[in-house]
Amino acid sequence: MTVRGVRIMLVIAVAIDVAYWSIWFTQRSWIESDTSRAYVEFENAFPLADAWLGLTCVLALVALNRRSPTALLWLISAGSAGMYLFGMDVLYDLENGIYATGAGGVIEAAINLITLAFSVIALHWSWTRRDALLSGTVA
Repeated sequence: MTVRGVRIMLVIAVAIDVAYWSIWFTQRSWIESDTSRAYVEFENAFPLADAWLGLTCVLALVALNRRSPTALLWLISAGSAGMYLFGMDVLYDLENGIYATGAGGVIEAAINLITLAFSVIALHWSWTRRDALLSGTVA
């Protein structure tokens, strides 16, 4: 993947994050896969962590655009935040049968797969280009 591809991936990640929470707080029925109190409480615990993920993506994007060595820090932070969120979400979904709940389960599975792919790409791409990122010569 190119630097341009990573930039696009970061913008898409932020857009998905903002869209998901905007829908969750305005039209929850569009995306919720369960209406139980436990599920809603679980999902309501995520906005701060997702905001952190979004912030790390924005900071990675800014650092990449400036060719700043901090791009490595922010890309690894974004990838790590995504992996943590992926792990928390998947474990809950598996333990509570969320994936088998119809359209909501499909949405959850898609979000989980996108989060995993984003995280692995961010971590792998940044680590394999760490010297170029630190020297500001990544192309």
